[in-house]
Amino acid sequence: MASLESGNLKGLSKENRHGRTAHNMSSSSLRKKSDLTLVSKVRYSLPRQVLANLQEVLLNTKLSILFPAIPLAIIANYCKFGSPWLFALSLLGLTPLAERVSFLTEQIAYYTGPTVGGLLNATCGNATELIIGLFALAQGKIEVVKCSLLGSIISNLLLVLGTSLFCGGLSNIKKEQKFDRKQADVNSSLLLLGLLCHMLPLMFRYATTSGAITGDPTLQLSRVSSIVMLLAYIAYLFFQLKTHRQLFEAQEEDEYDDAVSEDAPVIGFSSAMVWLVAMTSIIAVLSEYVVGTIESASDSWGISVSFISIILLPIVGNASEHAGAIIFAFKNKLDITLGVALGSATQISMFVVPLCVIVAWIMGIHMDLDFKLLETGSLFISVLLTTFALQDGTSHYMKGLVLLLCYIVIGACFFVLRTPLHHTNVINVGVRSSSEVITVA
Repeated sequence: MASLESGNLKGLSKENRHGRTAHNMSSSSLRKKSDLTLVSKVRYSLPRQVLANLQEVLLNTKLSILFPAIPLAIIANYCKFGSPWLFALSLLGLTPLAERVSFLTEQIAYYTGPTVGGLLNATCGNATELIIGLFALAQGKIEVVKCSLLGSIISNLLLVLGTSLFCGGLSNIKKEQKFDRKQADVNSSLLLLGLLCHMLPLMFRYATTSGAITGDPTLQLSRVSSIVMLLAYIAYLFFQLKTHRQLFEAQEEDEYDDAVSEDAPVIGFSSAMVWLVAMTSIIAVLSEYVVGTIESASDSWGISVSFISIILLPIVGNASEHAGAIIFAFKNKLDITLGVALGSATQISMFVVPLCVIVAWIMGIHMDLDFKLLETGSLFISVLLTTFALQDGTSHYMKGLVLLLCYIVIGACFFVLRTPLHHTNVINVGVRSSSEVITVA
């Protein structure tokens, strides 16, 4: 069908037609072959092309059952249904959209080559988190931005990687699971750099002797660190897409013959671009609903906003790639699993977070990299545990179990945390006298 729209693709080399990243591979595990038998019987070419595109984009995924949540969320908004319903429907609607964006960027990569396709994936791979963050910034909900992005990093490192290593270890219990440490080392070093940039503003605040210091030095340090992080991410893209592409490319198709794979695009370039814009617009609409109703959902469900932002949003928003990473771990293809989990965490830490700081700077909003003590400590433990777990190039189910249990403990911590998101309130310390209070800056 794509040939009707974009001409003959045989002139493209195999390298230009492929160049899939682990992120694309993970999403492809949730796709299914479309039966175009009925569509092919349509007499006229234009209706046949439209129907074929609709079938490939909307039905060519195992998550298509969640698409009805999108119009239901829009109806709930216009009919003034309860905010918790709108919040839940919007979250469900975002789940298949993230996978479809990955599918569309992969289709575009067939025409543009792996380099431009890799750049598209590098910017659109976590489009949901980025768009939610930008809408939260526009509404002045800085702590929602911080918590959701922090939760995405922790979720990828502990939940996704932990579950994958645990399930993969159990399903291959008689085999020694191995992976290429080179890619893991690059991502781990970038995560450690991002961790340093997150910890310095926090340590700077506590290291200052004067209690009356303003937030400007911390803000300036955060902005400089964000620029450094973006420069490091650009260097990482050059490293990944040009000089050391072989370390990051997915395995050849004969090594993952169970996955859905194709030698040619299934939709045309112009159609893929139109669909990508449409999907991104829908993500923007649903993200606005999520940000606008998060407090109401928190009050209705009796769950803190911090728990919703750090735990629920990342789990639902990244469900497609999470499932794909686990599927490939079952198949003993840990390089793809690590590429998904570590790659996504690196992208959020080194690109999405500093980009939000820079955008906030342009908007005149004071957003820094000080994620507060509890949140930064959780990030520190997550990066440290992941680095230690991957240092020997082998895996077994015990490593995954430890990471997964750490995520459960962190989730429990934020579930019982009832501190308001804006940490300017005076709170009582339960283990001390009720007259002793501390102020969280």
